Amino acid sequence: MLTLEILKQIMPLTRFAETFAPFLEATCQEFEINTPRRRAAFLAQLAHESAQMNTCREYASGEMYEGRKDLGNTHEGDGRRFRGRGLIQLTGRANYTRYSEVSGMDYLRNPEWLERPEDACRVSGWFWKSNGLNELADLEEFKAITRRINGGTNGLADREEFWRRARAALDC
Repeated sequence: MLTLEILKQIMPLTRFAETFAPFLEATCQEFEINTPRRRAAFLAQLAHESAQMNTCREYASGEMYEGRKDLGNTHEGDGRRFRGRGLIQLTGRANYTRYSEVSGMDYLRNPEWLERPEDACRVSGWFWKSNGLNELADLEEFKAITRRINGGTNGLADREEFWRRARAALDC
């Protein structure tokens, strides 16, 4: 069970642990993030991606994603419109389209919905499971998880510090 105490041990600067805790627990159950190793890796990554659950929208404008066909950004304005959202920062028209189809919600027309706590948690769990990250967490392949989320190893030291804290808080 993800308690406020555990979340604050991992992310001491979070201001919203109380808001996110029940949604994170439900997300972990739904997407089989159900072992201490899986939860530690998941929480560490989202801690980095969301500035310790203090934002559900990427700070950057999204201009750098404009015209990125690898993200499905084929329409003018897609970079800004489909910038990172959710606790793991889902990015790009293609990802928003896939999640809209799976969830039955229209995030293409309403991308800001992924900033709502329940949606921010659930999309992160969906991305995690659909990208095989549970299996990588089981193997403790943290750098590989980072690459799948980020496309590289941006912020690796920060992510690893959150992972260290998460493993301590979850006794794994």
